[in-house]
Amino acid sequence: MRIVVALGGNALLRRGEPMTADNQRANIRIATEQIAKAYPGNQLVIAHGNGPQVGLLSLQAAAYTSVSPYPLDVLGAETEGMIGYIIEQELGNLLDFEVPFATLLTQVEVDANDPAFQNPTKPIGPVYAKAEAEKLAAEKGWSIAPDGDKYRRVVASPRPKRIFEIRPIKWLLEKGSIVICAGGGGIPTMYGADGKLQGVEAVIDKDLCSALLAEQLDSDLLVIATDVNAAFIDFGKPTQKAIAQAHPDEMEKLGFAAGSMGPKVQAACEFARHTGKTAVIGSLSDIEAIVQGKAGTRISTAKPGITYL
Repeated sequence: MRIVVALGGNALLRRGEPMTADNQRANIRIATEQIAKAYPGNQLVIAHGNGPQVGLLSLQAAAYTSVSPYPLDVLGAETEGMIGYIIEQELGNLLDFEVPFATLLTQVEVDANDPAFQNPTKPIGPVYAKAEAEKLAAEKGWSIAPDGDKYRRVVASPRPKRIFEIRPIKWLLEKGSIVICAGGGGIPTMYGADGKLQGVEAVIDKDLCSALLAEQLDSDLLVIATDVNAAFIDFGKPTQKAIAQAHPDEMEKLGFAAGSMGPKVQAACEFARHTGKTAVIGSLSDIEAIVQGKAGTRISTAKPGITYL
């Protein structure tokens, strides 16, 4: 099978963990141990989130006042290199020496008129208590939004329109390489009035970009790996239930939160509906079982209705 595995930025750096290089590497090691087990006999493309990482770089850049902070598209490119490097190294230590890897900086086109620019929703950076978040928002001109019982900075998250490097990704796959690409939803770019491509101050949703990537690569399976083992209704309540299987029409009726599970469900539904293939939402530590069809929330058009675990 050709499989796209989308690793969530919050799964790579778990909620509330200090944003250290060691913690990120430890979490990536968990993911790569699972991916290594799913690799034999399959073609693999790995995408990943970067919300915590790009937020940290933004804070670090703001602390150095001698120059203007780098824009989010440049910070996104930096995180693609950083996270891709660790994934390559950790996965390479588990697979045969002859398995080739490639991490690709991936430019993704967005629409300048996308309404997301008027309504920031994409959380980046660490979580804060409400008072601290409000103080930082006032000082730095941030938009903030609730994230569970905490708050985070939010930025514009326009929809991906085009993945510019889709052809070299295909070429690398055809030569047997494991490809790491579209990190953080890709580097957001758009054409200016002069017809030149330029970066955009935004963060594209990783899951929507991964769904577009999987569709354009004619993938057999899209795995959206996060820090929970399924999509739930009534999450965090005594009545919560994990969804085992669902048709996209049923999933879309459930109204998942825009800042967390919502984009994952939307991406999975779009991939399933556009391709007739299966998308699965599940835990980073269950990737092997997800590929085997034994874990996660499976979304496809093959069967109507919805079933629960």
